[in-house]
Amino acid sequence: MFLLSPSLLNVSAKRFSVRTVACATLGFRPSSSPHDLRNISSIRTATMSTIASESPASKFRLPTNVKPTHYDLTIRTDLDKLTFDGTVTVSLDVKEETKTIVMNSSKLKLGQATAYTAVSQSDPSFSEPSFDEKEKRVSFSFPTAFPAGTQTKLTVGFAGELNSSMTGYYRSSFEEEGKTKYYSLTQFEATDARSAFPCWDEPALKATYTVTMVSKANTVNISNMPITSEKVFSLNDHPELKTLFVDLNEEWKVTKFETTPLMSSYLVAFANGPFEYLESSAKMPLSKRTIPLRIYATKDLIHQAQFALDVKAKVLPLYEKVFEVEYPLPKLDTLVANDFDAGAMENWGLITGRTSALLLDPKKADLAAKKRVVVVQSHEVAHMWFGNITTMEWWDYLYLNEGFATLMGEVIIEGAAFPEFKPNSEFITVHLNRALALDSKLSSHPIEVACPDAESIGQVYISYTFNEQADVYSQIFDGLSYSKAASVLRMLSAYVGEDKFLKGVSLYLKAHLYANSVTNDLWAGISKSTGADIINFMDNWVKKIGFPVVTVTETSEGIKVRQDRFLETGLAEGADNETIWNIPLSILTVDANGEPIVDKTAVLDAREKTFPLDTSKPYKLNAGTNGVYRVLYEDAHLSKIAAEVAKPASVFAVEDRMGLVNDVLALSKAALMKLSNALTLIDALRNEQEYLVWDGISANLSSLSATWWEDEYIRSLLDAFRISLFTPFVKKLGYEYPASENPDISQLRTRAIEQCLSAKDQSVIDELKDRFAQYMKNGDDSVIPADLQGAIYRAAVIYGGKDEFNAVKAIYDKAPTPTSRISAMIALCQTKDSALLDETYEIALKQARDQDVVYFLSGLASNDLTKRSVTRLFQDHYETLYKRFESTFMMRYLVETTYSGLSTQKDLDEMNAFFKDKDTSKYHMGLAQCLDSIRARIAYIKHSSSDVRHWLETWKESN
Repeated sequence: MFLLSPSLLNVSAKRFSVRTVACATLGFRPSSSPHDLRNISSIRTATMSTIASESPASKFRLPTNVKPTHYDLTIRTDLDKLTFDGTVTVSLDVKEETKTIVMNSSKLKLGQATAYTAVSQSDPSFSEPSFDEKEKRVSFSFPTAFPAGTQTKLTVGFAGELNSSMTGYYRSSFEEEGKTKYYSLTQFEATDARSAFPCWDEPALKATYTVTMVSKANTVNISNMPITSEKVFSLNDHPELKTLFVDLNEEWKVTKFETTPLMSSYLVAFANGPFEYLESSAKMPLSKRTIPLRIYATKDLIHQAQFALDVKAKVLPLYEKVFEVEYPLPKLDTLVANDFDAGAMENWGLITGRTSALLLDPKKADLAAKKRVVVVQSHEVAHMWFGNITTMEWWDYLYLNEGFATLMGEVIIEGAAFPEFKPNSEFITVHLNRALALDSKLSSHPIEVACPDAESIGQVYISYTFNEQADVYSQIFDGLSYSKAASVLRMLSAYVGEDKFLKGVSLYLKAHLYANSVTNDLWAGISKSTGADIINFMDNWVKKIGFPVVTVTETSEGIKVRQDRFLETGLAEGADNETIWNIPLSILTVDANGEPIVDKTAVLDAREKTFPLDTSKPYKLNAGTNGVYRVLYEDAHLSKIAAEVAKPASVFAVEDRMGLVNDVLALSKAALMKLSNALTLIDALRNEQEYLVWDGISANLSSLSATWWEDEYIRSLLDAFRISLFTPFVKKLGYEYPASENPDISQLRTRAIEQCLSAKDQSVIDELKDRFAQYMKNGDDSVIPADLQGAIYRAAVIYGGKDEFNAVKAIYDKAPTPTSRISAMIALCQTKDSALLDETYEIALKQARDQDVVYFLSGLASNDLTKRSVTRLFQDHYETLYKRFESTFMMRYLVETTYSGLSTQKDLDEMNAFFKDKDTSKYHMGLAQCLDSIRARIAYIKHSSSDVRHWLETWKESN
């Protein structure tokens, strides 16, 4: 899954007559009279009851008395009534003698279950469902026990509504000829397959699936596997379905799909609607097969899908080559959805994702949109191996899926397919710095989150957040499972060598094909390829919370290095500072000719160590910024580093310069160095030409501006400093984007203009306003380069009036691309007019798609005028928002977006008071991180205001 952000066994039991299955599905015994059969829509909901548990573990994990091996799933979709119904027959291996079968079910109406043993088809057993809503389970108790070692088939009918929750089997909408129309699709990760059909909804309980879809004849059906047959319904061809769905006629069609390989329930996918598609293919290097590729979307969007299809065709063969494991499915589709909670989802054979992650108009696409599509498609294709072929045994090990998909999809494979994007370098800003910022909070959690049962989940979150039980599934999909996990794996790859690392990964995959794995399985593969004890080396990196800061002190013989856990408020103490990490120091020095050399053998595996080094020459730890740690130098050496980075031919590579910028700002925030020293380093980089270094500087200066947002004097000085840094690039590069231009130059231009706009550079404001005025006058958007549309829209709204606001709103209403729509949403939130803000609030709460509400709150939280009023907006509509988003990731996003920019003790107190009596189990990790952020910002302002004011005043006087 990509966040916003961020896969053949023979069934031993025989098949049975569908007529008998249909009767059992409805809760009735077979009868010779067809009049006794009832429409599946009349399924009754059973009386609620509590399922008895045999052990503490069974409160959280399903009993192991039976194991599913195959599902026959038939599902009918009615897009007119916005409902679905169907039947599922599950082949079970009985592991222990039992009368009771427990499976997962949520939000479904279920019929009576029927069970047959392989040896006694003529004597079925029946059971009414008994629900446990809290645990999302249903149990069926039968009169006779099923003997251990036998095979049983369980058949259950189900029905549900196609709601707009963006989870389970849900509906999405689009406009056609002024009318709202619908289609349906699935989103099952982590635990929502159970809300589409009753199943064993745990990743380790892999089975094969045969899906049959019944739908209106004028719609398109897609699923994980290719279609084996598709016919308009007829009684001669489908007599069994007429028994199941009594109102079928020639308006319906029946689509049957091939049986899947062994796979986890959360990877099952199907969709129905008026889709169109583009197609291509990929020639695979190992199997020599040609894999057909398609991308589906509604008619109004399909013309923007070609680039995503091309990316998929380019990266799929690379994965097969690198992993030395064949892609096992006969096709790979992608479906673009108007309404989608996450960014995208790796359903095996049918990737799904939101429009902004998968679409772009090649004539109007900005570079950021292209990179986003590349990253998302590559990330999800990586999951076809990491997660789909080999799946984590339980959600403790989510990072085995997401960390690997992030590293492989967004660095290694992207680097091979699109080297011009410099993904390994960009990783430092996009993922490493993000991970370190999140992991420097007391409310952080380890990469590997232990949650074997309900009790353990409570213990995990007692330790790291609040004293209450969490909804672990949605909470662990965060920057630690993605960005920190990928960062740790990238560090290991750099330490052992990428070739050996990838060889170990291949060994790991081959050892667990169509199976499940835990952390040590991966380490075993890499240990075999390297001959090193990877388990011991990596254990604390994935199982312990936090990361170290390495303090460097020069001695007469070299350097003494010490490790402590780093917090955004300083060094951890006591019990919070017990972990000792194995830290690859990667010490960069220079040889006799002044050329850089790197010692990759140096490892800090104790609290303190001394390393011999000639400190009279330039040196730096964490060469290449591959390590997951910060480095704190003495002031004197930091001054030498600043002098070195200012040289045109510095020995410090672009990745080193990026890491230095991020380290000094983080260390100053933690009061481990003066902020003035960090600004001195940035000032020394004025002649820097690399976009990625300036991107890091931009992000850090924006963060400083947001921290001192209520101190007008410091803000004005910071603005002047930012303008002095970025205006030269604006003057040099201008506002036009030549088609053949290097991506770095394009991105540098965009970043420089955005920084000058944010810092209120009048010449930039005037240029952007003038371009939007030209657009308003003649409707010609050629004066608005795609890379600048966000900046131009914001300038128009901030410095314009109602006319400009309405013009941007018109773009939002009829946006030509997903990117322009998002830019318009954020821009609308920047107005300073109270009446227009009220209109924005109305759009955000009542008109915006569910997936888009977060953009509005983000925009409002970035507007100084509404930074606090947006919290009141959130609080006033809390109950409505909670009900609207409680089943999605979105509630966490909304909390984080709304509150994390606040900066006073009053903010902190009011926030604590508001959430004191709320059920925060769906988002309390995000809430805890917000509270930590506010505390850190309060401390930063307190200990650094005088220092930053003095440095900026001195700088201004000297310039």
